[in-house]
Order: sequence, then C-alpha cells, then structure tokens
Amino acid sequence: LLELVDAAEATVVMSQAAADLLTRDYGVDATRIQIVPYGVSDLPLIAPDTVKPRLGLQGKAVILSFGLLAPGKGFESMIEAMPAIVGSVPSARYIILGSTSPETVEGDAEAYRAALESEVAALGIAEQVKFVDRFVGRVELGTWLEAADVFVAPSLDLDRTVSGTLAYAMGAGKAIVSTPSAYASEMLAGGRGRLIDPGSPTSLAETITELLTDTDLRAAIGRRAYEHTRGMVW
Repeated sequence: LLELVDAAEATVVMSQAAADLLTRDYGVDATRIQIVPYGVSDLPLIAPDTVKPRLGLQGKAVILSFGLLAPGKGFESMIEAMPAIVGSVPSARYIILGSTSPETVEGDAEAYRAALESEVAALGIAEQVKFVDRFVGRVELGTWLEAADVFVAPSLDLDRTVSGTLAYAMGAGKAIVSTPSAYASEMLAGGRGRLIDPGSPTSLAETITELLTDTDLRAAIGRRAYEHTRGMVW
C-alpha cells in the first residue's frame, strides 16, 4: 500500500475515517490525500407510507437492511431482536434485501442464509421477517429505501471506513440504527443516526422500538441525515 501511495500524485478515499487511518497507521502525508464522499442517488424526502403500498407493505412499520449477505453482517442479531420489537410494535416487518455475497465461499454463503432462515423459523417470526433474495437495481432500491421507516446496519466489522448501504440510507433521509463502525461513527455524528452495541439484540430492540413509536424523533433524525448528504448526491 505504501508503495502505491508513494507512486501516486494523490490518494483518494471516501471518508475522513479512511484518511485518518492512512495518516495515523501508515504515515501518509495528509496533503497527498483527497476525500471524495461516497455518491448517493438524488431521492426526494417523502413519507414512507406513500410508498409502502407499491411493495405490499401498507400499514406496516418497515425496518430495512440491504446489501450482500455474508457472515459478519450481524443480521442474526437483528432477527433475534424482532420478537421484542413486534411485542411493542405488532405491525413491524423486517426486510433483508439482497443476494448472497459472491465473495463468500459458496458453501459458507448458503450455510449463512440457511442459518438466518432457521433462526426466523425457530423464533416463529416468519410473518415478520422477509428475505428478498436477489440483487435489485438503483430504481427499485430507491423504492425500498423510500418505504422504510428505519434502516438498520448491524455489521460486526467495526473497522469499515466506508459503507455504500449506510450512505444510500442517509441519502434517502432514513432514521438509521448502526453498530459503531469507523464510517458510521463519522457519518451519524451530530444526531444523524443512532449507534448501538455490536451483536446486541437488546440494544437493537430498544433503539428501533423507540424510533418506530416516535414519529417526530424518527423524522428529525432522518432529516438531519438527508441534509448532511446533499453534497454527496451524484
């Protein structure tokens, strides 16, 4: 990495967290680092209830995660949190949108998805958790984001310095609940989201329930996220 940086006129990263990593751990001169934020779609800030009927989710409190399925994403913690959430918000539905990661060994990938589905069945929440097992394009992804009340990023990888899913959700003005990765800690600061303990179904359940039952709080957090990302729009 240092050889590449030395050979280049400049190094482009997508977050301050990544720039700090290069200067702190690799000794890269900060003047040779350029930050270009992750780009996001220009979605309108609209009420989720106006979009939910398109996806058959009218009357539901929609919690969304999207991205390629792979171990370490923390989806099992969110599934474990769902019975407590549904106990307080019976209309809650958790959507896991995305296909299995092609970078995961095929057997591991199938085993992970099967484990998640088994957990859903064991908890008796098949009606409350939906897997959309396919890759979706930009337009359809925008529809899912617009329909979501809360976006959750339960990843266990706290060293991540960029997350396209988190950036997209902020760009859609969602109230976001995330584990404190380097990127999430940077982007959700200033009341732009909620950070929760990694691998903690209890923390997830308490935070998401609070957001689902407080419309004004949810809207305020989402609006701050939306405004913060206007400079990131393609």
